Amino acid sequence: MEFPFLSLIVFIPLLTAIVILFLPKERGENARMLALGAMVFSLLLAAYVYFSYAIPPAGTVWAESLQFLEERAWIPGLGINYIVGVDGLSATLVLLTAFVGLGGVLISWSIPDRPREFFAFFMLLVAGVQGVFVAVDAFLLFFFYELAVLPMYVLIVIWGWKQTREYAAMKLTLYLLIGSFISFVAFLILYFQLPEQTFDLRVWSEYIFPLNVQLVLFLPLFIGFAVLGGIWPLHNWSPDGHVAAPTAVSMIHAGVLMKLGAYASLRVGLQILPDGAVYWMPFIILLSLVNVIYGALIAMRQRDMKYLIGYSSVSHMGLVVMGMATLNMDGFTGAGVQMVSHGIMTALFFSVVGMVYDRAHTRDMDNLSGMSKVLPWAAVAFVIGGLVGMGMPGLSGFVAEFPIFMGVWRANGMNYIGAFGLDPSNYYRWIAIIAIPSIVISAGYLMRAVGKVFFGNYDSEKWHDMRPMLAIDKLVLIMFVAILIVIGVYPAIIVPMVSSGVAPVVERLQSAQQAATILDSVQIGAYSLLSLLGGA
Repeated sequence: MEFPFLSLIVFIPLLTAIVILFLPKERGENARMLALGAMVFSLLLAAYVYFSYAIPPAGTVWAESLQFLEERAWIPGLGINYIVGVDGLSATLVLLTAFVGLGGVLISWSIPDRPREFFAFFMLLVAGVQGVFVAVDAFLLFFFYELAVLPMYVLIVIWGWKQTREYAAMKLTLYLLIGSFISFVAFLILYFQLPEQTFDLRVWSEYIFPLNVQLVLFLPLFIGFAVLGGIWPLHNWSPDGHVAAPTAVSMIHAGVLMKLGAYASLRVGLQILPDGAVYWMPFIILLSLVNVIYGALIAMRQRDMKYLIGYSSVSHMGLVVMGMATLNMDGFTGAGVQMVSHGIMTALFFSVVGMVYDRAHTRDMDNLSGMSKVLPWAAVAFVIGGLVGMGMPGLSGFVAEFPIFMGVWRANGMNYIGAFGLDPSNYYRWIAIIAIPSIVISAGYLMRAVGKVFFGNYDSEKWHDMRPMLAIDKLVLIMFVAILIVIGVYPAIIVPMVSSGVAPVVERLQSAQQAATILDSVQIGAYSLLSLLGGA
């Protein structure tokens, strides 16, 4: 029996949450220490899993690329089992979650209001996220997906920004629950399509579902999960959630939770329904293009620092979906690295904004100036994060964004585009040409924020009670900045891992591309839907 690394990564935060809730109310300090211990231990386990993962040879199918597997019967009569394992992509995202979770605990160290309950729900949120990334059973994945979403409501509505927290928490919860309900219905239809009814994703990933099933179910399954990834036009819960959430929750929300939607869309949508993906991706990439440009333009107009970063996240998450929509290795590898780069970058941004807000009690950029005089570490960290956001070479943003745009430019062979009278190669090149200016727009709003908030005249009378940065704040900034620089300078530390995780998905998609047949839109709208409902 192998050591249960993955189960410990998931259940240590979960058990810690339960222990914290049983602590007496006056022992908030113990809650902090327990949460810190849980996240440090989880980080050590996640690092071991990541660096011990043996990259499989090219051509390995996904089921055979899984490592650190654990399998136990759960509800065998329904084909539900506890199966966890990681490939190169999920191992990377598990490590990302551990880093961001640790940073969130450190940033929240001085939270004054009900620290016991705060850290308990925060641990529950981390456990749910980690559970999704390691789940190899579809039901288990959905179980942890809901476990990750529900604590967000409590964390925002109790500890969030008073002006908007109830509205933002309700809006976030309704959007995500409706999306997950749509995905779950598609889950059940796929489950009953299998000759042997099981939720084992290894079986799902090798079974070829009927074409009409794939064409009808792919879009609701993909979009249902992509709501959490902030896909346009179902994105507007996200900036409101960012703004209302306390700092640590904003960090985990933008840094990890949005990756949950992208990961689930990939694992259960693209991998399971490749023919449906080939047909619908020309439409999906248009949505991602709106994400990229619209999110950047709206960020440019913001004056609240949190709203600026929130809409920036919508834009940068659009690049993740755009990379997946290329259906080639360049795009998928860039999308995987972008998940990590964006996760650390936004966690860094929100931690800096939290440090500024805790001292200045405002996030309005027009009311802030010269903060580098009293918060020099925060200023340097924000500048580095900004350079990452605009894809500066030598930092992680360039390692992520360059392959995405290369993948879009090289995308071709999308046979189904011919049904709409479009040339595949030119279609995707125009997408790339329109999307690339988002880099310039990102540079504009990020450098404007840097100039307004951290440089200019410092009003010593207005900010006479400004507290200096704590050592724990500096530690968080150093940790995040170091990751962004290491990935940028030494991309080999992450690119081969991510590539090995997405390669089986890309191979399955490219096989579907080669076998694709041009279908008329009337056939999709009428025949496919009717035949599916008729049980064909």
